[in-house]
Amino acid sequence: MPQPPRSRPRHHLPGGGFRNPWLDGVPGRFTGLLRWLVIERLTKGRPPQPDPSAFPRRTPEFPAPRAGRDELVLTWVGHATFLVQIGGLNLLTDPVWSQRAFPVQWAGPRRLVPPGIAFDRLPPIDAVLLSHNHYDHLDAGTVRALARRHPDLRWLVPLGVGSLLRRLGARRVTELDWWEETRVDELQVGCTPAQHFSARGPLDRNRTLWCGWSIAAPARRVFFAGDTGLHPEFAAIGDRFGPFHAVLLPVGAYEPRWFMRPVHLDPEEALEAFRALHAARPPLPGKRVVMVPMHWGTFRLTDEPMDEPPGRTARAWAAAGLDPADLWILAHGETRRL
Repeated sequence: MPQPPRSRPRHHLPGGGFRNPWLDGVPGRFTGLLRWLVIERLTKGRPPQPDPSAFPRRTPEFPAPRAGRDELVLTWVGHATFLVQIGGLNLLTDPVWSQRAFPVQWAGPRRLVPPGIAFDRLPPIDAVLLSHNHYDHLDAGTVRALARRHPDLRWLVPLGVGSLLRRLGARRVTELDWWEETRVDELQVGCTPAQHFSARGPLDRNRTLWCGWSIAAPARRVFFAGDTGLHPEFAAIGDRFGPFHAVLLPVGAYEPRWFMRPVHLDPEEALEAFRALHAARPPLPGKRVVMVPMHWGTFRLTDEPMDEPPGRTARAWAAAGLDPADLWILAHGETRRL
């Protein structure tokens, strides 16, 4: 018998492309952008940029070529880029090694702190997880360099992003929709909902999907939120893919709040998301779960002081009565292990 047609997921638009199903789009983006960049910038200006010395650096201490199968080792390269060593494999999240997060390298947001791991010092990379196609998360120069150096690595991306990666030289590309899963050796990797948007230029807005990722090895589980605002699916993500041992959440690029709230968490909202992820599946007895703030201190994208997010996150964490040892505010290049 013929199968009944599947209903279209709520985040898929009828004519192609995607939307945030909990919002009516992202309202007023063009007029809001003009208000922010023209009116508010002219009248209020921007806070002074801190000296780069405000952002400490550490020498990476990740195991090479790989960590043990039962270990979880995280090294922060900067922004949303991590070397995640889990299940005996080496993964990169949203890898960006270029100097600027922009279509060209002579304009746009410039990296304030060098990458925490020099590109030539990377261990063998087994897979890359990309959350969406914005330039501070999908960098063409880095994709080309990784594709040349590791031609057989796996690229896991949300729907629609694969064609760009193939043009940049990537070969083994897997596109996933929200809630879909795939395997990378012993890892089970899930594509999770996020509240954001996509675009590489003025004519392709929301033509490709955005997402977060869950990574499950036999002994450890990690959640990488990608770029997101606060949405109602964090509890469902934790229920389906948890309990997690480490949660990587964005805490920067949140001002002006009236404009950024739909698409970027602030530190207090990141703590809400962290709690929701463990509402249905709390940490196992005797097991710790750490939160790792990201998406701050590398590129100046918005109007909050660049050194504000970590302190504000730490204050929210302390006010919630959580163990300070479970909040990992990493320096660029810092390595920590579970």
